[in-house]
Amino acid sequence: MTRCIRRCAALTALLLVALLVNAVRVMVVESGTYAKDPANRRIAIARYDRPRGGILVGARPVTGSRDTGGQLAYTRTYRDGPLYAPVTGFASQTYGTSLLEGTEDGLLAGTSPQLASVPLWSEITRDRQRPGDVHTTIDAAAQQAAYAGLAGRRGAVAALDPATGRILALVSSPSYDPGLLAGTGPEVAEQWRRLNDDPAQPMLDRAIRQTYPPGSTFKVVTAAAALESGAVTDLGAPTRSPDPYRLPGTTWSLTNEGRGCADASVLDAFRVSCNTVFAKLGADVGLAAMVRQAEAFGFNDTRLRIPPGVAKSNFDRTMSPDQVALSSIGQFDTTATPLQMAMVAAAVGNGGELMRPYLVDRVTNHGGAVVQHTRPQPLHRAVSQGTAARLRQLMEAVVSDGTGTNAAIPGAVVGGKTGTAQHGVGNKGTPYAWFISYARPLGSSRASVAVAVVVEDAEAARADISGGGSAAPIARAVMQAVLAAPPRP
Repeated sequence: MTRCIRRCAALTALLLVALLVNAVRVMVVESGTYAKDPANRRIAIARYDRPRGGILVGARPVTGSRDTGGQLAYTRTYRDGPLYAPVTGFASQTYGTSLLEGTEDGLLAGTSPQLASVPLWSEITRDRQRPGDVHTTIDAAAQQAAYAGLAGRRGAVAALDPATGRILALVSSPSYDPGLLAGTGPEVAEQWRRLNDDPAQPMLDRAIRQTYPPGSTFKVVTAAAALESGAVTDLGAPTRSPDPYRLPGTTWSLTNEGRGCADASVLDAFRVSCNTVFAKLGADVGLAAMVRQAEAFGFNDTRLRIPPGVAKSNFDRTMSPDQVALSSIGQFDTTATPLQMAMVAAAVGNGGELMRPYLVDRVTNHGGAVVQHTRPQPLHRAVSQGTAARLRQLMEAVVSDGTGTNAAIPGAVVGGKTGTAQHGVGNKGTPYAWFISYARPLGSSRASVAVAVVVEDAEAARADISGGGSAAPIARAVMQAVLAAPPRP
């Protein structure tokens, strides 16, 4: 009898150990697999059982949460959704997250260990912290000015604080309301289908995810390469540039839209945007120096995060001399995001120092304490201070007496560069109107704002789609909004 009891006790102990081992396997070893299983509704129910943290512009939340009364208790809401969609992205119970809603998801959902008042406590207890709030760098007035300026036309605007890298505006047009995708059900599925099938691509963030041929705005980079390499020492000296200019190694000749480009100085050629002068200048500088300069401004960078990822702006590292010439005027395979071209203008306006662009200023927990703060960081020394000063001379001449007079602001010094980017077979596609610029108050040595604007306008007449006509007024409105704002604490 005693032997039977001992055997029963041993079997019971073995079963208990097996039960404990299986519990450890399920709760620790296999927990990640179960958590990722789409059939596990408990994860989704827990995720949406409380309001999501806010994304703020200034002191004002531009996101919120609504009680649905359903199993997935809270769904996302958006204030001025189309205005801020290129910043917030969407948080959908059906389709996941994008942009800041995606990169800051752990903080907004309350799952990030950064929000814990006691380190590792949430890891031990598996309790969710209360969600945090994400404070953006966006300037509301600048964002509104950019959005109103585009007025529904296809295009984008990016604006930066050159001294810090803070992103002040990020607008893409046409836009969409992220709230249409927030919930579940057939209506959300229909909105998703409609938005994705729309040929205007309203969910494409053109400011950071779309690249365009930069056209003549790239001449800022070419001028920088010529000055840094010593190919140009006097901005007012004749350049010995023919008009038309035969591309090296070819029988194809490049011409200009206007007159007065033959043998023009760099100053005059930049002011009236002579293609022949800058194509020859790029070919003379050579591939290696052009690549080096483009990359100093941020081209070919595949790792840039703001924190959403930014599409790579391209300047080919292998080209023939004729291709170098075309690339030097922003054609051939050269492409750039609007954010990249704002970075070019920002570096010039900041004395040659390119700061790393960023979109999140700080993150606070439910009690308002700062748990994460972004500090300005240099990205590259794009050009020397001396070269930056001469580039400012060129860009300011464009606004005072060149193709960019529409960007002039009373009481401020504005530098800019227009561009009309050709594309398509035989350059017959709709040209893109570009304008990049910076502005500083009178008496200040550094720019307060840098802007890039690109407009795709299929309805405009060819003569009206130049950067000076279509894009410069938008840049001016954004710069005015920033200059009029009180200084940030």
